[in-house]
Amino acid sequence: MIKTTDISVPPRFINDYGFLKKQAAKNLKLNFNEIKAVIITKRSIDSRKKPVFRLSVQTFINELPVKDIIKFNFQPVKSNKKIIIVGSGPAGLFAALRAIELGIKPVILERGKNVRDRRFDLKSILQKGDVNQDSNYCFGEGGAGTYSDGKLYTRSNKRGNVKRIIDLLIYHGADENIGIDSHPHIGSNKLPKIIKAIRETIIKCNGEFNFNAKVTDFIITGNKIQGVVINNNKELSGDAVIVATGHSARDIYKICKKYNLAMEAKPFAMGVRIEHPQFLIDSIQYHSKIRPVNLPAANYSLACQVNNKGVYSFCMCPGGMVIPASTNDDELVLNGMSVSKRNSPFANSGLVVEVNEEDWKKYKVHGSLAGLMFQKELEHLAYNAGGGKQIAPAQRITDFVNKRMSNSLPATSYIPGIKSVPLHQIFPKEIVKRLSKSLLIFNKKMKGYFTSDAQILAVESRTSSPVRILRNRETLMHVDVEGLFPAGEGAGYAGGIVSAAIDGERCAEQAVKFVNLNN
Repeated sequence: MIKTTDISVPPRFINDYGFLKKQAAKNLKLNFNEIKAVIITKRSIDSRKKPVFRLSVQTFINELPVKDIIKFNFQPVKSNKKIIIVGSGPAGLFAALRAIELGIKPVILERGKNVRDRRFDLKSILQKGDVNQDSNYCFGEGGAGTYSDGKLYTRSNKRGNVKRIIDLLIYHGADENIGIDSHPHIGSNKLPKIIKAIRETIIKCNGEFNFNAKVTDFIITGNKIQGVVINNNKELSGDAVIVATGHSARDIYKICKKYNLAMEAKPFAMGVRIEHPQFLIDSIQYHSKIRPVNLPAANYSLACQVNNKGVYSFCMCPGGMVIPASTNDDELVLNGMSVSKRNSPFANSGLVVEVNEEDWKKYKVHGSLAGLMFQKELEHLAYNAGGGKQIAPAQRITDFVNKRMSNSLPATSYIPGIKSVPLHQIFPKEIVKRLSKSLLIFNKKMKGYFTSDAQILAVESRTSSPVRILRNRETLMHVDVEGLFPAGEGAGYAGGIVSAAIDGERCAEQAVKFVNLNN
């Protein structure tokens, strides 16, 4: 017999199997010896008071469990039909895997390099401030998530089967703990091997991978896409095209505009990276000067409304570092990442404000790319304020709120370097007002959050796409062009690794239907 129960476990006992059995026996009113095994199915940390682990466990009574082995049946594709997939982020990779399962060959085009060679360009941007426009923290095999943390925080099944995505990641080498943790995290040190394993599955099943293959044009005849142009000189035909290029591939929006394909500006969020000493966040969240044994670096999630707009933390990286996510030499974009151990002495998070049409109207930009123009304007502004070479303008948060220059700055995880800049003077006034008020509000929720030991770095601008490429709600095909399937974050339909992967799979399913019906 198997029974499920919820138990609370102090951190010092989380690895004590006997203690878990004892708690399960107590909850279920069973004899300790009747329980042959306890398996954790869900795990979270409750730190509202004294921190404890909250576990959901399967309790095996007078029987032993049979190990549940995750299996997927990927077989070589025999069909001559093919779907071109532009981009090898989560939307593109999971679209390719789903196409293989459904018997259609995926051909992946990636503008950047493979996950291993990509590291040399990341080293260059960190140490020299030099940006390779096609190989950086946003572009390259695995997409933006590969070298920026690998957080898998989507748990809502409204978009699709989250468990399937998690299982596919485990199947390709991720730690099984991501299947039970409430805030699963892979780590930028482990993700590259998983991405490589996914590529190997795709190639083994007769899929194709093409690196340094930037799509520079579409081939459209009448109202149907026939293929794409690669690197301005090579044409590639396909039976359908999935565009899964991520939120930073602005050239794709230009191609869509060239053909007058329906797009719209969409609200997104913009702000800064806020960085605290990790021990401070630990002490606030765990109510202890020293982090209790067996607890990870503490995280947080904060949100409030200021003047009818949301302000919230985004992509919080405990024990992490701030990184330059720029895709051009004349812009500065920041993001955060952490390795699996999360052992950096710094905690950072996006601190962002919702922006929409009323914000970019003031910059006198209009149309489907108006939000994009507003985004670019602030990225150029941050770049110039830092003085170039990816040096980030920064300010202590106490000085930001009190509108004064920071005479000195705290230590930082940001390798290219920081420069003291009065961000309260150069940012749009409405964003400054909302960020300033939110810091004081958040300090009430996390006493000690507002401190001179914390600083903000600018600019955090790529929270999501500022453009939505319009598609049919049922077929997921573009409203103007047959056979074209906009997918994932770059198309404006996802926000994060898991949701992008789900959207990629859904687009692959619809693309396969289209191919089988029309070719």
